[in-house]
Amino acid sequence: MTGFAGLPIPRLLARHGLLGLIVAGAALAGSAVGARAQALTEEDILRALLPPAQTRSLSTAIRNGADEPPRLELFRNRTSFSALEREQLAAASDGRPHIDLDVPFAFNSSRLDAKALPVVKMLGATLARRELSGSTFLIAGHTDGKGSDRGNQVLSERRAIAVKRYIVENYGVPAANLISIGYGKSRPKDAGDPLAARNRRVVAVNLSSVKSASRD
Repeated sequence: MTGFAGLPIPRLLARHGLLGLIVAGAALAGSAVGARAQALTEEDILRALLPPAQTRSLSTAIRNGADEPPRLELFRNRTSFSALEREQLAAASDGRPHIDLDVPFAFNSSRLDAKALPVVKMLGATLARRELSGSTFLIAGHTDGKGSDRGNQVLSERRAIAVKRYIVENYGVPAANLISIGYGKSRPKDAGDPLAARNRRVVAVNLSSVKSASRD
């Protein structure tokens, strides 16, 4: 049986003692976690956001069940939305190409630091690709269930705005093509465990892929 760096466990213990074995094990575990964190690629994001092959719609209207549904133009270039508008955009997102991204913001912060930037850069590079040119995307911030409704709502909005601003400024994606919105803790990914880390995420949704639309 071998340990860290291929050394047999008895030799590893003899050379470094029990502490050495623990440290070696931690290093291996850390490497595995790092590998998983780096597993997501630009191609993965692109595949998730590309619309399925379908006939293009003549309309970009948001289908929310209303007789006269609002159009995407009503939501562009804004940073604040009413509760009703947030629900309309959530309904518009249902069933459309999307991807959940773990953007590791620091606690109670919207600053894109060295830990958060790699994922945002990957998203920005993907949204700037020719295959997605001209599409409109929702950039939605979500938090876990810890803290107040109001505090989490504001934090999620700030984080979504920070992601949008970085992509616009660094990748040339038109600001009007990115709609940033926050949902706070109101739409957890894991409702059974509101405090779970997977609830803290940024979701990108391709709003230009209209469901059940066809040319007659």
